[in-house]
Amino acid sequence: MRSTVGAVPPSRAASPPPPAPPRRRPSYRLGRWDITYSPYLYIAPFFVLFGIFGLFPVLYTAYVSLFDYELLSGTKEFAGENYRVLMADAQFWNAAYNTVGIFLLSTVPQLIVALIIANLLNRQMRARTLLRMGILIPNITSVAAVGIIFALIFADRYGLINWLLGTVGVDPIAWRDNRYASWFAVAFMVDWRWTGYNALIYLGAMQAIPKDLYESAALDGASAWRQFWAITVPLIRPTILFTVIISTIGGFQIFTEPLMYGFGLVRGGADHQFQTLAMYIYERTFTGNAEYGYGSAMSWLLFMMIIIFALINFALVRRSVKGEQK
Repeated sequence: MRSTVGAVPPSRAASPPPPAPPRRRPSYRLGRWDITYSPYLYIAPFFVLFGIFGLFPVLYTAYVSLFDYELLSGTKEFAGENYRVLMADAQFWNAAYNTVGIFLLSTVPQLIVALIIANLLNRQMRARTLLRMGILIPNITSVAAVGIIFALIFADRYGLINWLLGTVGVDPIAWRDNRYASWFAVAFMVDWRWTGYNALIYLGAMQAIPKDLYESAALDGASAWRQFWAITVPLIRPTILFTVIISTIGGFQIFTEPLMYGFGLVRGGADHQFQTLAMYIYERTFTGNAEYGYGSAMSWLLFMMIIIFALINFALVRRSVKGEQK
């Protein structure tokens, strides 16, 4: 009989060490890195290009705006007075007044008409595809050609508009000498070119709305106008906000249309009747003494004005749409 004195009970015997975790293969690690870091690599080219061609010029413009920098002479001295001088520049505020006036005359009717056109094209009608293609033709036309043609249409002498006004007994209008008449002419040009573009954006948003909502509203006795304001407008609110912001940015940067309307002169009329901020910035930066620092200061102030007006339009549109929903 085997002796059991000094033997360790089975319950107290040392448990075997846990097995070592399997070594991860290099392919596994590469797979984890790919999942973690590949999204950042995919979007990196955009941010690299934006940093080089977008962010750096903006920051460098802010830096240059603090200097008395002339491109022709090459002088660059710290001044810090560009913004103070700018606040007292009557021509700058005249250009700002013209820009805001043209912006209001062009953007507000443009978006309203585009919304109405999109609502009509969203219905069942003949040649609907042809009409959708046709409203985009003005946008793909050369802006220089459009400016020259409209400059001739709104010519003070022998222009088409003045001729039509004369046929009904209205005296000819000085489209370039009168400030508000020139605003209307430039705004009409902008509306003609961009209304169809915005209409197609609204149309794309309208086609994403379920048709069941319109059928239910029709069964409840809602008219087409009521369906438009109660269903269509609230559901495409993000698209409306997008077009408002984009139109605000483009409206404050308007340059080519008034430039071509004035036959290539950046002064915008004999008395700067329709000179916009972009035209005045070009005039001070690249003509005369080429005041690069002063032009940079005006560019930054224009940038702040765009942000302020975009936020105001965003708030107004959002509030009006919420009021319609209630």
